[in-house]
Amino acid sequence: MSKKNKSNKKKTKKSDLQSQVKNLFSNNPQKTYNYKQVSAALGITKKTGRLQIEVFLFELSEQNFLNEVSTGRFKMKMVPETFVVGLVDMTAKGAAYIVPEEGDEDIFVSQSNLGHALNGDRVKILQYARKRNKQAEGEVVEVIERSRDQFVGTLEVSQSFAFLVADSRVMHHDIFIPPDQLNGGKQGQKAVVCITEWPEKAKNPIGKVVDVLGDPGNNNTEMHAILAEFNLPYKYPEKVVEAAEKIEDKLPPEEIKKRRDFRKVTTFTIDPADAKDFDDALSVRKLKNGHWEVGVHIADVTHYVTPDSVLDKEAVNRATSVYLVDRVVPMLPERLSNELCSLRPNEDKLCFSAVFEVDEDGAVHDSWVGRTVIHSDRRFAYEEAQEVIEKGEGDLKDEILTLNRLAKKLRAIRFSKGAIDFERVEVKFKLDENGKPLNVFFKEAKDSNKLIEEFMLLANRRVAEIIGRNELTPEHKRSSKNSKTFVYRIHDEPNPEKYESFSKFVRKFGFEAAPKQNETISTSLNRVLGEVQGKKQQNIVETLAIRTMSKAVYSTHNIGHYGLGFKYYTHFTSPIRRYPDMMVHRLLQRYLDEGRSATREKYEELCDHSSKMEIRASDAERTSIKYKQVEFLKDRVGEVFEGVISGVTEWGIYVELDENKCEGMVPIRDLDDDYYQFDEDNYCLVGRRKNRKYQLGDAVKIQIAKANLEKRQLDFVLAT
Repeated sequence: MSKKNKSNKKKTKKSDLQSQVKNLFSNNPQKTYNYKQVSAALGITKKTGRLQIEVFLFELSEQNFLNEVSTGRFKMKMVPETFVVGLVDMTAKGAAYIVPEEGDEDIFVSQSNLGHALNGDRVKILQYARKRNKQAEGEVVEVIERSRDQFVGTLEVSQSFAFLVADSRVMHHDIFIPPDQLNGGKQGQKAVVCITEWPEKAKNPIGKVVDVLGDPGNNNTEMHAILAEFNLPYKYPEKVVEAAEKIEDKLPPEEIKKRRDFRKVTTFTIDPADAKDFDDALSVRKLKNGHWEVGVHIADVTHYVTPDSVLDKEAVNRATSVYLVDRVVPMLPERLSNELCSLRPNEDKLCFSAVFEVDEDGAVHDSWVGRTVIHSDRRFAYEEAQEVIEKGEGDLKDEILTLNRLAKKLRAIRFSKGAIDFERVEVKFKLDENGKPLNVFFKEAKDSNKLIEEFMLLANRRVAEIIGRNELTPEHKRSSKNSKTFVYRIHDEPNPEKYESFSKFVRKFGFEAAPKQNETISTSLNRVLGEVQGKKQQNIVETLAIRTMSKAVYSTHNIGHYGLGFKYYTHFTSPIRRYPDMMVHRLLQRYLDEGRSATREKYEELCDHSSKMEIRASDAERTSIKYKQVEFLKDRVGEVFEGVISGVTEWGIYVELDENKCEGMVPIRDLDDDYYQFDEDNYCLVGRRKNRKYQLGDAVKIQIAKANLEKRQLDFVLAT
């Protein structure tokens, strides 16, 4: 071997060894080593090698890669002041990703470096020096703010101590409960526990039982447990109920005099058959010029709920009503939501209204917004109104048929201007008196639903336009600079990369989602959604399309609503069940009264809170549906069903059953005919040897293997 080759080999060996030393410190940035420990870790026993390691350590220290923390002991050097504040997103395995507030890349934190941080907490972390082509990592140095201090789970009680085993998959610490803090809780019961302390060196937090929910399997227990799991209230404080009960139910004559009177105009409500909170009504009458006057009348909740009152603070905290499978948990106490504010038939009610002059082609010629008093002549369930539409006869048939005709014109105009037509099938359960599911059925939006939807959209858009366009300001003074603080419902454009992935996927089924000539994304998406109607891939394609879209949120910064195709949009029509609508009512009246612009920071904070609570409520609703699906199928273990693959992950495939839309998982460990790998780009699992694929949207037959109510989980196996 030439001297040159020997020299190169020596350099390569030295370089490799130095890389191994650097990797050791990079992979263990929180640990301290001396040269003997490094040598042992790398399996180097010869004296010459160990001396070389010692030299490397001092060289790396001079290069600022290592810190000599004490004589001969080294630790990986941190980048100065690399502290990041963010939210903890815990994984099911116990590690976490920190989502930085500044919107940077997520930072991985191992379970051992989380300290006492829990899912959703706002934390400060020390970010380690970044390894090339590796995920950013760090460790929690401070819990700034807890996302919650109450947890729901099952009590494990012994003679001298007790624990709460939390239901949440991302709560990895049992909560220790001293015997005198059990509050009557017994072994195996579901309970809500509040963490009272967590000593620095203690592995588990210490808590006390604040509410015993009852025995597992009981419907009320499980529904309350779901609400508690998502940190949602399931009962009202006494002072809030008392405040609601004290409100006078008679309408003061002086208040009626201030309002536009619609009591003699034909007015009615259309709502679900089991609804009790009627927050919107419609009126209609023909004008002398042949046009129609359509009134969208919304319950005037803010007349009864004043800013910063006990009722208002409770409404702010809740931000939304929560709709579980078997119940509504109202934002406002029933005295308000079902009585005082509900637009019940044959009662005078106070409203905030948007009134439109509409011609037969659906064109809006004029509008007025303000406070009114109404008298509903009739309460319709959606099914009753639908029967009038289909048969052309029944109570108030002329009014209902007129509004249905106008709604269809408005809808056509909306879609022609870029609105996206999402119409997902809604899964509903028929329950017995104990909440046990007897049957599953699908609810589809019919003309009566679309009629109400269209006029609510019209009112929401018009209210947002009035403020967004400064229409209350004289025309010669209008400018974007003096725009007033307002609450908008905004929806951003879809992420182009996500939409491209969606297009590639639906192409496999023969649908083309990429915009064709003269098409926008919205028109091409509408085309695909129309083409997939009635086909077996409909639910999957619609689900993926929704995932492709951005999430609609509340904000004082208007960017328009992409999905609806509106430049200005808000939520004005449901103040009984949404706090943003109450904010809109107050701001609108303030500006109608020529008041100054409200403080943007305060309302933006409320918007952010409302958006978060909306997501939380939606998650709770989905969880209650999942529980009922498992309960419905637990007596059908062993039966075979046809379904469609609705999700693909590295741990298995999810299958949605055709018959009832229930979803369960086939674990990858049970696919034992091959070694399957997850192909994320193509939404499939692929067998390494036989190349068999299980792809999103594929039809499969499964057998129900297990129905675990405690985990709300259905396990399937593929049926042969």
